[in-house]
Amino acid sequence: MRIFLTGVSCVGKTSIGKKMGELLGVRFFDLDQEIESFFKTSIERLQKKFLTIHSFRDEAAKALVHLLNRADSRECVVALPPSGLMGGYLRTLKKVDGTTLVLTDKPENILERIRFYDIDSRPIKKKLTPKEKKLYLREIKKDITYFRTSYQRAKLQVDISGLDADQAAYKVIEAVEKLDGNIKQQPKSEPGSAVKSQAGAT
Repeated sequence: MRIFLTGVSCVGKTSIGKKMGELLGVRFFDLDQEIESFFKTSIERLQKKFLTIHSFRDEAAKALVHLLNRADSRECVVALPPSGLMGGYLRTLKKVDGTTLVLTDKPENILERIRFYDIDSRPIKKKLTPKEKKLYLREIKKDITYFRTSYQRAKLQVDISGLDADQAAYKVIEAVEKLDGNIKQQPKSEPGSAVKSQAGAT
C-alpha cells in the first residue's frame, strides 16, 4: 500500500501525510526532503542548474525512483511536490502500484499556512503586509489553475477546507478506503525492485 499526496504549495501535504503515516502505522516521506538528501543540495540550488523546470523535474524524479526501490517504502505515504503528477514524477508513478490523491482547499486557507525558506531550505520568519497577502493570494490562485489539468490524473481529490491536520488525515484515509478497501490491513508487498527504469525514460 502506497499513498501519494499532492496539491499546491502549503495546502498541508506534509502535516497531513505525517498524521496519516501515524494512523496507518506506515512510513511517511516528504519527497522534497528526499530530493535534497539524494542530490545533497537544496531544491532551489538544484533548480538553478537547469534551463527549464521540465528538465529539473526529470532529474529530481530520480530521487523518487530511488525512494520507491527502498525496502522501507513498500508501505508508505509520500508527499509529492505540487508538480507531482507531471513529467518524470508521473512517469515514475505509472510504474508502481499506489493511490494518487490531490488535497484541495480554499486559497484563503492556504494563504494562512504559507511558509518561506531561504535558498538552502532554512525557514524564514516573515509577516506579510496586507498588500503582500493580496499578491500571494493571487499567486496561489494561479497555481491552482496551472496544476488543475495535471491533478485530474489523480485517482482521488479530497477537499480539506475547514479541517485541521488530524481531521483531514482521517478524511483522506476514509476516501482511500472507499476506493481501495481496508488499507489498514493490507499485507506487505513481496521483496523486489519496485522501479526498474530511470524516471526520465519515456
